[in-house]
Amino acid sequence: MCQLVSPEGDHLGAALYLPQNVGPPQLQEIVNHLLHNEDKLPYAFYIGDEELSVQLGTYMQQKNANVEVTLRIVYQPQALFRIRPVNRCSATIAGHTEAVLAVSFSPDGKCLASGSGDTSVRFWDLDTQTPLFTCKGHKNWVLCIAWSPDGKHLVSGSKSGELILWGPKTGKQLGSPLMGHRKWITAVSWEPAHLQAPCRRFVSASKDGDARIWDTTTRKCVISLTGHTNSVTCVKWGGDGLIYTGSEDCLIKVWETSQGKLVKTLQGHGHWVNSLALSTEYVLRTGPYDHTGKTYSTPEEMKEAALARYKKMRGNAPERLVSGSDDFTMFLWEPTISKQPKARMTGHQKLVNHVYFSPDGQWLASASFDKSVKLWNGITGKFVAAFRGHVADVYQISWSADSRLLLSGSKDSTLKVWDIRTHKLKQDLPGHADEVYAVDWSPDGEKVASGGKDRVLKLWMN
Repeated sequence: MCQLVSPEGDHLGAALYLPQNVGPPQLQEIVNHLLHNEDKLPYAFYIGDEELSVQLGTYMQQKNANVEVTLRIVYQPQALFRIRPVNRCSATIAGHTEAVLAVSFSPDGKCLASGSGDTSVRFWDLDTQTPLFTCKGHKNWVLCIAWSPDGKHLVSGSKSGELILWGPKTGKQLGSPLMGHRKWITAVSWEPAHLQAPCRRFVSASKDGDARIWDTTTRKCVISLTGHTNSVTCVKWGGDGLIYTGSEDCLIKVWETSQGKLVKTLQGHGHWVNSLALSTEYVLRTGPYDHTGKTYSTPEEMKEAALARYKKMRGNAPERLVSGSDDFTMFLWEPTISKQPKARMTGHQKLVNHVYFSPDGQWLASASFDKSVKLWNGITGKFVAAFRGHVADVYQISWSADSRLLLSGSKDSTLKVWDIRTHKLKQDLPGHADEVYAVDWSPDGEKVASGGKDRVLKLWMN
């Protein structure tokens, strides 16, 4: 007797009697039929936290399971396309004269930008794997960079607190630096493309304790979000139009963006909040662009495409937020529904440095200074697996677009690719001469970029 259940816990029809020789292929047929899917979609099936890979009869025998009890089988939609794991370094590009602190692919995956301790931002040509533009304008280390979801702008923030807008097509600085922050910029996040196209506004977080919303057209700070009593370490602009800030004052604050009013404060962490991630982050980052490579001629088209992608990804569930902290724990929140966390996630032995939802929102990964990467259920917050292999602090993680592979970069000078299904190391990528600070997997799945203390940018392909 089996009950099919959605990842959110909703029953799909009534419980069914199924023969023992039914396995994942037959279950796939049943789910597609019950959901009235015109195009057959791929699904993976989970009993408890284990993926079902055999026939039901075999499973029952292996587990010595009671036939009288109804078996709960969770079906999880899988991406239609498959990303292959990267396995070789295709280019090592010199150019930066100090450590590479940030790397980021454009929303369509066709361009790459990096920020460095040498005060420059660089754009790279991915076809020829050579430097395209070197952008000078900052007076201090470039700590963070962020592409607008329509791909038209890149903003960079520095250790001196100024923000500079760049045109990726020309490499030119657009207007003078945006001044206002008194200390260094810790993070930048753009307003999602489905809320505003062309993309105009972004929010910056700073060590001075404030977050500021800027308008790129008027080149002014339009709203200051003040209320944190310590450095703001991270900021995310959510798909519902709310801004989330995490701070060294242990709090997460939620703001509305028309007047900058504080909506609510999320409490729970006992130490600094280091990292925030949204379940919708991948579609927010990529806006209208998906793996098909479709291009758009007008901002309205982009906005519509971005909205359709956002709605499809979110479904009926609320946008989820996860926070990682110096207190070794993480919290899963549904901020629009409650001030109380949905789950508290424990297990890391040292501070949690980076958290990131998979593109489909089903998984959640965390990187820690305890040398491990952990995998959690992105809906319930339940622990799934620990990935061990790094021999030093893990700094940054990034997902493949199909949510099947996870990439991590570490102080131990390696990148590693992990397989989400088998919970095993898929690929070990040595090659950097020193600590790897920044990694990113291109939205089109073709390439990985990494940068770090050895000043070179590496591109990895399959």
